[in-house]
Amino acid sequence: MNYSPDDYDNKGQLRLPLSFWAILLLQARTWVLFVVAGASRQQGASLLELFYPDTHAFWLGLALGLPAAAGLLLTGYRQRLPRLWQAWRWVLCATLLVMLALQAALLWQGDEPPSPPVIGVMLLDVLALCALLWQRRLRDCLDPLENQ
Repeated sequence: MNYSPDDYDNKGQLRLPLSFWAILLLQARTWVLFVVAGASRQQGASLLELFYPDTHAFWLGLALGLPAAAGLLLTGYRQRLPRLWQAWRWVLCATLLVMLALQAALLWQGDEPPSPPVIGVMLLDVLALCALLWQRRLRDCLDPLENQ
């Protein structure tokens, strides 16, 4: 046994680490901003325009956040859908790779140097990808054979 009994929930599954929830929030950042903008009624439109002056980027961000939102819903079905749960790790990794490629392409096309927040988000995306690939606890949580 690699983990203590406290690391398991009442269903016998390994508890999801905080890094998993942080990765989902990072990937669904446009959805989080959308909910925050909806909650602040008067400033919602200006808040969205501040972060997403281009509406195409906003819709693309919503689309790229869908796998994270689905992963959030899928956490309740880990025992019922173990193969889908195991595959979702790779879906999240692929989404992060697409996000990084799009961000790199936008930086490559831009004439001005990237801002510190853009570089920070890219670094967080790289860290999230590394965690999904190499963090042992996260890998074990996403592997149905280890959840038994």
